[in-house]
Amino acid sequence: MDDMIRLIEPSIPSLRRYARALVRDAAEADDLVQDCLERAIGRWSQRKEASDARSWLFSILHNLAISRWRRLGRRGREVSLDELNEADLAERATQQDSVNQSDILRSLAALPQEYRSVLLLVGVEDLSYAQAAKVLDVPIGTVMSRLSRGRARLAQIMANGSATQVQTPHLRRIK
Repeated sequence: MDDMIRLIEPSIPSLRRYARALVRDAAEADDLVQDCLERAIGRWSQRKEASDARSWLFSILHNLAISRWRRLGRRGREVSLDELNEADLAERATQQDSVNQSDILRSLAALPQEYRSVLLLVGVEDLSYAQAAKVLDVPIGTVMSRLSRGRARLAQIMANGSATQVQTPHLRRIK
């Protein structure tokens, strides 16, 4: 039990950051992390001793997020008018320091999911390529490729100033 707590507890802030970046809603991100921790504790005996607990936790979180997106895609999001408050409907005041942050977040949101996930795991959460590959359940070469393409696409979005102006490169066939 002490071993489990020692391995899980330091990863909670990183899990929360990654969840918030994925779902872009603090309450939903906290629910996602809670579900992740419940699943990890409940299935601790199924974890391979030799595997990295941090990447295992990120894998659980990532898979739970994908499951939620699929479920929401089928059902749609429901919000009761009684649960809404003015803060949910109000817009933030524009300030220069929040403009830069919102530009980056908007640009990240404009990226396809596979690029955004790799950028967040490697760039923000500081996972190695091998750990990110394990979390996303893809080969390490795919992680490196997605990271390179994601960085290039993000730079292009930031340079253009708008996600709508981004064009994918035109491929040519050479014989």
